[in-house]
Amino acid sequence: DGKAPPEFYGYAKGMEWKRNVHATHGTTLVESTWAHVVFDDGLAKLERDLKAHGITFDWDPDRPIRNQWSRPMKHEDLARFVRTFMTHVKSNSWTRQDLEDRLTKELAHLAGYRSRLFMNVYWPIHEAWQKRLQAEVAVDFEDMLVQAADHLESGRAAFPYELIMVDEFQDASRARGRFIRGLVKRPGRYLLAVGDDWQSINRFAGADLTVMTEFEEWFGPGPQLALTTTFRCTQTICDVARKFVSKNPSQFNKPMRSIQSDPGPPVEVIRSASSGTAVVDHLRKLSAGVADGTVPAGPDGTVSVDILVRYNFQREEVPRFPHLRVETRTIHKSKGLEADYIVIPSMSAGTYGFPSTITDDPVLGLAMPAPETYERAEERRLFYVALTRARRQVTLITPPERISPFVTELLKDEQATIVDGSGKPVRICTCGQGTMVRRTGRFGAFLGCSTFPACTKTINLT
Repeated sequence: DGKAPPEFYGYAKGMEWKRNVHATHGTTLVESTWAHVVFDDGLAKLERDLKAHGITFDWDPDRPIRNQWSRPMKHEDLARFVRTFMTHVKSNSWTRQDLEDRLTKELAHLAGYRSRLFMNVYWPIHEAWQKRLQAEVAVDFEDMLVQAADHLESGRAAFPYELIMVDEFQDASRARGRFIRGLVKRPGRYLLAVGDDWQSINRFAGADLTVMTEFEEWFGPGPQLALTTTFRCTQTICDVARKFVSKNPSQFNKPMRSIQSDPGPPVEVIRSASSGTAVVDHLRKLSAGVADGTVPAGPDGTVSVDILVRYNFQREEVPRFPHLRVETRTIHKSKGLEADYIVIPSMSAGTYGFPSTITDDPVLGLAMPAPETYERAEERRLFYVALTRARRQVTLITPPERISPFVTELLKDEQATIVDGSGKPVRICTCGQGTMVRRTGRFGAFLGCSTFPACTKTINLT
């Protein structure tokens, strides 16, 4: 619709700033949007505008492709993608007509050339896959669940179990939901489901959170018991994590209490231009603290530290410090684990930041559960998982520029303290979205907001 997507953090404000600058100085701003290019004569208009200002319009259709969804996929990547798409098709029991209806109705925005091309590739593979399974009298994992659910729902199969217990319920797919519902279909059957909707982080793998949040629609009325006590985190971490994740109104609202009597130190943010240097310096201080007794150690004389990254490629080897047991893993892999201290580096905005702005391939949306309406819903839950791995303290590391929206939210809500690499307190900009960083202009040194040009607030230092 010609507007910047919500995940383009600060983009709209940057556009406004550019317009104001050109208006102030009486210079010309040439504007073009993807919407105008695709749905109007935007490309022709851009050419006219450039030529009017003496600029050569360089149309080069053979230039290197930059858009991630426009690059030809490698055979191996395409095979994995087809299998992922098939997982969602089968888990949701979509037929060919179902997807065609979705493509022409509620998901009409995906009905482009690329989607049609993929569907023409996908269905012959799907049909060949099914024929191969039938020939070998075999089932794949999704068919096993769906066929079992079919048998239970139709009454062709029955089991003597009166109580069905399900763990990690927040990760249930629709196929698993149907299977569970079939097991408790007959009178006198009971279902005990245990899960945490705040830790639902596997939508890409087929999880559908509505199976849990719409429990009564799926399985009928029943009591809900909130497990509100944690034996891991301090109350400070509980308060920060709960306030952050519970802003999504479509999730269950519940209190979170720590069994620890000491509320613990605040969540700490370190602003550093080098994430790696900040991690090493932080570990060095922890090691020295254990050595001099200011940081309590366990019975073996050590403390555990987990460095949690958003992407696997961000994992790096870190020096081994005395008195520290250090592990580096992705946040997804940390689920169910814990450590005394949690360090989350690379808390930045941008493509490979946290929250991630990398979207699933749009074609996958044809077969996946309906997206959530709350902005960055699953990324917020992933951040909650990272925060709640800590028994004592969480440290976030963010660059001076491109601060993560999650960090600015914590700072705006006064739920974290922020220091620079040397440990000195950092001033928060009054806009609530950035921090004041040192810059130099024609009149000398000054402090300016890290979100410039979205915010133009400054403080003179001379």
